[in-house]
Amino acid sequence: MLRIENLQGGYGQSQVLFDVSLSVGTGEVLALLGRNGMGKTTTIATIMGLLPGWGGRLTFDGRAIAGLPPHRVAQMGIGLVPEGRQIFPTLTVEENLVATSAARGNGPPRWTLEAVWSLFPRLKERRRNPGSRLSGGEQQMLAIGRALMTNPRLLILDEATEGLAPVIRAEIWAVLETLKSEGQSILLVDKNLAAVLRLADRCMVIEKGRTVWSGTSRELGEAPSIRDSYLHL
Repeated sequence: MLRIENLQGGYGQSQVLFDVSLSVGTGEVLALLGRNGMGKTTTIATIMGLLPGWGGRLTFDGRAIAGLPPHRVAQMGIGLVPEGRQIFPTLTVEENLVATSAARGNGPPRWTLEAVWSLFPRLKERRRNPGSRLSGGEQQMLAIGRALMTNPRLLILDEATEGLAPVIRAEIWAVLETLKSEGQSILLVDKNLAAVLRLADRCMVIEKGRTVWSGTSRELGEAPSIRDSYLHL
């Protein structure tokens, strides 16, 4: 579905990505791992067209997406839950969701307001509250629901559980398990390695803008030298 080969990129004159390669298959969960500042968010921003790629190959369903503007990338079926949530604070919960709703394909959309209410009952209770009046956990639920309302074929989550209370983190991971069981393709970045290894089919490790390891979650769980070298402080 998504394939990146030898991706290069960065900000202004500062190169951050030197040689990143990864792929996500249909119905697969891939975790993009690495210490802070290694290029994970830059990789996601480049996929979404928020940053220009400097070199390499980036395709979705065999079609080149490098250089496309963000709205075209989204229209192709990639949904983003960005770091920091970035919900619309002056819009209500329902307005946030309706603002991004889109149908993909010929059949009825999988994700509607009622489907999101079922996934996150707390959001239905607060449907008329502005985004600015939600707790951090509720804002994260809304960010995920907003991305799902685009009915993405690939869902990308950048630090979706960062800074949340343990009970809310557990709820988010349970939601991701549900999405995986329904065949949703997912690319995620998260620091909770134990939870990542339970959810992800495969993991890819990035170090200073380069892919340095890739394999199954089981292989990473059985490779303490990789975790110590590239993931632990």
